[in-house]
Amino acid sequence: MPSDPQIPKMTNPISSDFPSATSTAVKLTHHGGDHQSLLPGLPDHIAQICLSLVPPSVLYSVCRSWRRLIYSQFFPPFLSLYAVAFPSAAAVPPDTFPDPIEFLSFDPISRRWCLLPPPPSDPDPPRFLFRHPTFICRDMPVQSVSAAGTLVVLAATDDLFLPALPRPLVFDPLAGSWSCGPRIPAPRRWCAAGFSGGAVYVAGGIGASYSCGVARSAERWDIARRPPPEAAAWRRLADLRDGKFSRDAVEAVGWRGLLCMVSAKEGVVYDPAADRWREMPAGMLAGWRGPVASMEEETIYVVDEAAGVLRRYDGEGDAWRDVAASGLMRGAQKLTAGGGRVCVLCGGGEKIVVVDVAGPPPARMWVEDVPPGIQVVGIHILPRLHGSVKIHRVAGKTS
Repeated sequence: MPSDPQIPKMTNPISSDFPSATSTAVKLTHHGGDHQSLLPGLPDHIAQICLSLVPPSVLYSVCRSWRRLIYSQFFPPFLSLYAVAFPSAAAVPPDTFPDPIEFLSFDPISRRWCLLPPPPSDPDPPRFLFRHPTFICRDMPVQSVSAAGTLVVLAATDDLFLPALPRPLVFDPLAGSWSCGPRIPAPRRWCAAGFSGGAVYVAGGIGASYSCGVARSAERWDIARRPPPEAAAWRRLADLRDGKFSRDAVEAVGWRGLLCMVSAKEGVVYDPAADRWREMPAGMLAGWRGPVASMEEETIYVVDEAAGVLRRYDGEGDAWRDVAASGLMRGAQKLTAGGGRVCVLCGGGEKIVVVDVAGPPPARMWVEDVPPGIQVVGIHILPRLHGSVKIHRVAGKTS
C-alpha cells in the first residue's frame, strides 16, 4: 500500500473575473490597433488548430491572446470541477430555513472558484433543507449526478420534510444555463441516484412518507436522447426486491453497461438490456467501503473511508487494487472521476484531494481548498463554463 505522502496545498484565488469569449477569431491588439497573429506566419484558424493540441495550462501561462483562446468557442472545452454547497454552519444564523444552496465551478487553469447562476423557479424557487436541529448528527442529503456533460440535481428534502424536487434541475456548462427535466412520477428523497449509458436513474427512497411502492420502484430518464431531453419522460423499470434502498442517499454508478449500487448491507446491479436486478459480485461488494465514482463507466474507484485508501475495481479478478493513500481521505464524503483525475471530497466538505490516476505510480496528489464559509456536499467533473457566462457573484474572498 502506498505510504501517506505530504500532499501539497494549492492556493486558489476566488474571483468573478472570468475570461470572456470573443465573437470572432481571438485577436490580440497592440495599442496602435495592429492585429497580432496567434502564431506568426499562420492564419488564425490554422493557428487555433495547432494550439488546440497544446495543454491549456501551458497556453494560459504564455500570453494574453493564448489565454483568451482557451476560453473561446474555438478551443475544445477542458474539464473543470463543479460543486454543490451550502454556507458553513458558522456563516448562517441558526434555525435558518430553507438553507441557501449554492452551485460553484472551479477552473483548474485560472485556479478560480465562481458561483453559477441560481437554479430556475418551477414556479417557485426550490427550497432545500440541509441542517435541522432535530438531526444533530447528520445533514439532509442533496443528490446530484453528472450526466451527458451536465449537472443534474435529482433529490433533496425541503423545509417541510417533503421531496424538494418534482423535476430534476439541469445545468449545462457549455450553454451556461439551467433547465428543468421532465416531472418525476414519484418525487423522492433518501434514494439511489446515478447515471449509466446515457440515462439518469432514481431508485428506492421515500416520498412525503414511507411507501413500499416507492421504496421498491425505479425510474429511468434518457437524458442523452434527442429531441431535447426536456421532452422525454421517465420510464418505470423492474422493481427492486425490497425497500432497503430507502434509508440513506445511495450513489449508483455506471460500469460497462450496468448500474451498480450498495445500501448498508446489500449490493445490487441493474442490467438495462434485460431490465433485471441481480446481486452484486461478492468481491465488488466486500470492497465497497465508502464513496464511489466511475471513470468513463469503465473503471470504478472507491475510497475506503476508514483507511483513507483510494482503490480501483478489477472486474476480471473481482477484487479492489490500491491506487493511493492519505490520511486526508479518511472520512471521505464524495468522489468524482474524469479526465484521468479522481477528486475526493473530505475535511468536512472543506478540502478536495485530487489524485492523478492517469500517470505512472505512485499517483501524484494535491489538495484544493474550497472557498471560505462554504461547505461542499457534492462534486462533479464536467466541461468548463462557456466563456460568455456572466458570473452571478463572487464566491468568497480572494485568498
